[in-house]
Amino acid sequence: MSHLPVVATKMSGEMDKPLISRRLVDSDGSLAETPSKAPKVGILGSGDFARSLATRLIGSGFSVVVGSRNPKRTAGLFPSSAQVTLREEAVSSPEVIFVAVFREHYSSLCDLSDQLAGKILVDVSNPTEQEHLQHRESNAEYLASLFPTCTVVKAFNVISAWTLQAGPRDGNRQVPICSDQPEAKRTVSEMVHAMGFMPVDMGSLASAREVEAMPLRLLPGWKVPTLLALGLFVCFYAYNFIRDVLHPYVQHGKNKFYKLPVSVVNTTLPCVAYVLLSLVYLPGVLAATLQLRRGTKYRRFPDWLDHWLQHRKQIGLLSFYCAALHAVYSFCLPLLRSSRYELVNLAVDQVANKSHLWVEEEVWRMEIYVSLGVLALGTLSLLAVTSLPSIANSLNWREFSFVQSTLGFVALVLTTLHTLTYGWTRAFEENRYKFYLPPTFTLTLLVPCVVILAKALFLLPCFSRRLAKIRRGWEKDGAIKFVLPTDHILVEKTSHV
Repeated sequence: MSHLPVVATKMSGEMDKPLISRRLVDSDGSLAETPSKAPKVGILGSGDFARSLATRLIGSGFSVVVGSRNPKRTAGLFPSSAQVTLREEAVSSPEVIFVAVFREHYSSLCDLSDQLAGKILVDVSNPTEQEHLQHRESNAEYLASLFPTCTVVKAFNVISAWTLQAGPRDGNRQVPICSDQPEAKRTVSEMVHAMGFMPVDMGSLASAREVEAMPLRLLPGWKVPTLLALGLFVCFYAYNFIRDVLHPYVQHGKNKFYKLPVSVVNTTLPCVAYVLLSLVYLPGVLAATLQLRRGTKYRRFPDWLDHWLQHRKQIGLLSFYCAALHAVYSFCLPLLRSSRYELVNLAVDQVANKSHLWVEEEVWRMEIYVSLGVLALGTLSLLAVTSLPSIANSLNWREFSFVQSTLGFVALVLTTLHTLTYGWTRAFEENRYKFYLPPTFTLTLLVPCVVILAKALFLLPCFSRRLAKIRRGWEKDGAIKFVLPTDHILVEKTSHV
């Protein structure tokens, strides 16, 4: 099967720019005419995606002919250089036809079977969630069954109409492609490159169902971390409600329910942020423990641990989000009417008792507490920024590992000191145990302290050298004899594979 001519390579660098530019716009605002020798591409459909696709193809140097059931009505919606005609005429000359219609309208194209014979049909449709569950075969496979004499390629279904118009820099560059014919995939891949995108070979047309499921997923990597964060928030909120609101009401008849919207939330957020941050580094400790016990890195981790390791980025970002909210809530506390009343009542009591209220220990504690909190939040901000793909891609492996591992552990230590400074001696005061429940900060310290102690143990030579050898390929009771370099600098540079 003959493939489509490739557009001049000089245009590849220009495809990163938005499509509507001075080069493409005439004085009257219409797109410039496409050269007559440009490769011709057909489009069946006149919806939003078809119009954006036609605009992008013309800007990439292709000649576009659009097939519509009512060309007179839809011609004004397309660029002036696009030829809008009846469907029978639109499919006569192009070798590649984009099918930009819904699945239920595929049968209306059966009248074009003779004209479409031997051509490449590019299916760009997406099913709804209900349709995806209802049909066992993908839209592309269904289209292939209706037109057995054509070669069907699944592509462009993950690209939005906005991305086609604005350019790949403002959207996802990757375009998954699948087909049973390698020649057809190569032809479409060349078109994808010419349009400024990056083709990704997904294999045969049997993969089309998986490709069509991609746009239906809503943040798949965030589901478990979000549920974890919500679960921790609910648990800590209920615990703080019992201690700070219910206990005063039951024991002393004081109405503290006004604390629910702000104060209890502000007490809960740092607990969630602190525990989530510790859960980012706990799986690394467990993985290192397994490697030490097994004496090799070539055995798979359990599925639950593997999934946990893959979700560390999302858990860390949620930790930063909760910490940032805690900072905002803390700044808003002096604005609350209840805080103002308490401050006035404290001043009145001080004047009535003629006392000088100044506790040196409390002053120092609060100064250190706030300073450690600011440092911890600043370090978390740096971790969050470097997790962005645009920043992470500019760092080499050692730089990224230093920021995410070393600075991340520093953030955990700073947060632990921040929590300990907040608690101070409260854990040893009997009146702090309300309904025999310990203060909330003592519960949050459990997991982080385990992580910090385990990290400290791994720094001991007996553990660190063995772990470094394992991560460089050494195996216990294996045939491979391995000796670490004597230079301690080289040991520190050992890749954590």
